Amino acid sequence: MPTPDFSNVQGGSASTAPSETGNNGGRTYVVAKGDSLSAIAKREYGNAKEWRRIYDANKDVIKDPDLIYPGQTLRLP
Repeated sequence: MPTPDFSNVQGGSASTAPSETGNNGGRTYVVAKGDSLSAIAKREYGNAKEWRRIYDANKDVIKDPDLIYPGQTLRLP
């Protein structure tokens, strides 16, 4: 029996809370412990100052941008 060939397998990594595609075609993000809007913006957009984009898209679930909680699902515009 030949041995399996895994030479074309690529490794990768994910953030602590991977982004997913939402039903409306946008992406979603599940908040992980220690996350902040600026940290998510830095990871997703490459610029921590873009946190307001996330906040503006989620005002219905985020009352205070300094208080997000693990397990919250946020829309990423």
